[in-house]
Parts: sequence; C-alpha cells; structure tokens
Amino acid sequence: MKLNMKKCVLVSGGAGFIGSHVTVELIESGYDVIVADNLSNSDLTCFEGVKKITGKEDIPFYKMDFCDEKATDDLFATNKIDAVIHFAGFKAVGESVAEPLKYYRNNLESFINVIESARRHGCRNILFSSSATVYGEPEKLPVTEESPRQSATSPYGNTKQMCEDILRDSVSAYSEIRGIALRYFNPVGAHPSALIGELPRGVPNNLVPFITQTAIGIRECLSVFGNDYPTPDGSCQRDFIDIVDLAKAHVCAVRRMIDDKMKKEYEIFNIGTGTPLSVMELITGFEKANNLKLNYKFAPRRPGDVVAIWADPTLAEKELGWKAERPIEETLASAWAWEKHLAGK
Repeated sequence: MKLNMKKCVLVSGGAGFIGSHVTVELIESGYDVIVADNLSNSDLTCFEGVKKITGKEDIPFYKMDFCDEKATDDLFATNKIDAVIHFAGFKAVGESVAEPLKYYRNNLESFINVIESARRHGCRNILFSSSATVYGEPEKLPVTEESPRQSATSPYGNTKQMCEDILRDSVSAYSEIRGIALRYFNPVGAHPSALIGELPRGVPNNLVPFITQTAIGIRECLSVFGNDYPTPDGSCQRDFIDIVDLAKAHVCAVRRMIDDKMKKEYEIFNIGTGTPLSVMELITGFEKANNLKLNYKFAPRRPGDVVAIWADPTLAEKELGWKAERPIEETLASAWAWEKHLAGK
C-alpha cells in the first residue's frame, strides 16, 4: 500500500452553495472527493463550475437522497470513504415554520442514515454543517463555543441543534466514530473565478443574492427588514463570512480529523470573522465595491431575526490554524461578478 494514497471525502449536498466551494478547496488540497446531492435545492450549475475550476472532469457524482437508507448504505459500501461532510438538508427558515414535519423528517433522518452508514463501513470522521442559529438571541457578544444555546426560533434552527446532539451522543456511544460541528455565521460571496456561487431558487432567503438580483434588475427593490433595532444604524448586525474562507475552514477540520489531531472525540468550532457588520453597512459596502446604486426601502422587522450576532473565532484560529482572510470588498465584488456571470454579462 502506498503511504501517500489520497484520502477520500464524501460531500453530501455537494452541489449546493457551500458544498460546491468546499469541494473545490478539498480537491485543491489534494483530497479525492465524492459529491452526492438530490438536487432538490440546486442543479448541476455549480457542480459543472467545480469541474472547470479544478480541471477535474471525473469527480464522482451520485444523484441520491440521504433519507433513503439503502442508497446511503450502498454509497458507503461501494466507496472507501475517510471522512464525510454533511450539508444535505433543507435550509429555509420561513418554510420550516410553515412545514415543520418536512424539515424534521428530512434533516434528522438524512443525518442519522449518514452516521449509521459511516459507522458500519469504517468511515471514522463526520463533519456536520451547523449554524450560529443555535445561539438564538445571545446574552453576550461575541459568542464563543461555550455560549449557551438558546431555544431555536424556527424548526430549521431546531434541526441544527438536534443534529449537533445526535452527533455528540453517537460519538459518545460508538467509539469507532468522532465528529466536529462547525457553526457558521453568515456565508456570503462567490468563488473568485465567478464559476460557482449562491444560486437561490425563487425569491432568495439570504441578503446578498437579494442585493445582487436587485442590482441586475431581477428584483425591483431590496427590502431592509427593520431600521429601528438598538444598533448604531438601526439595522441588524451579522458576522458575514466569505464563502471561500468558510470552505477552507472545512479543509482544516477534515485534516484535523484524518491526521488524528482532535483533542476530544466531539469538537465544536465557530466559523466567523469576529467583526460585526450591519445590513446597511453591507449594502453601502456593496455599492462602493461595485460602483453602483441600489434601490432599497425599509420594511418592518421580520419575525425570528435576532438583533445582533457575531463570532469569537479564537478557538478555530488556535486549534484549526484557520482565520478569515478575504476583505469584505472582495467578497462583495465576487458576489456581483457571479450574478453577472449567471446573466451572461
């Protein structure tokens, strides 16, 4: 057996926004990657973009649903998988409030199937894509990994908490697996090549695609939800993390697992910049970075939105050797380049 055999990482939900960027960074760091996605919330646009960026035409792709226990097990049985990164899940907060059972069934069942199959087939390392939503409306800022989790404000947020607990409890019961949960803050931007980016179906749930679609003329006007929050300019504050920086954090976490560098069998890391930016600062930053003016109006607050949240990323820097590097101007320019690429401009 060659000592330098490439390690193989399965990316579930790998055709989506975050999954496609993570796939690129993994391949560029020397890993073999298998992508699996049921394409319920994406299409093959980003997967094709990944092939162009990496120059790899032969990335294995499985169109499958991780709620299908047999399909999940077959995938692990027929491939030697060293680590799995689990992104496959529904992610719209509003829809989760309207259709909670759809979210609980999909997001929990798919992850349980992944953990069971990983265990059964000798895949030791499980990385879960969690979210800052687990902190709710924090009592103290910035939030650290020790900050208490608050009651989730939506079934979507609740599935993130429950999946963290499922992973923690599984790792504690089964010695053959270990896990890391990465709690992301607000991923924004696109790959510098403009070949992959965020591709929302219908009306975007996230701010930046709404901004770029307004700038290009798909949307008439951008609504800013709330200008009466107790913040310096009255709009919500968030920790906007560049998508490429976020993707690199996954490579660091996978490497930590595969190289046996974990200090505990279950670890949690915040992945953010540590710098709060308000919604209005993001809008004016976008206008400045791309030299254009946006049509926006203030609208009432949106239920479930927290006033302010940002990360203390010290632990990720210390343990993963990772920190956010890309300046927000570049991130916002990349989001606009991607929107123009989609429009064929």
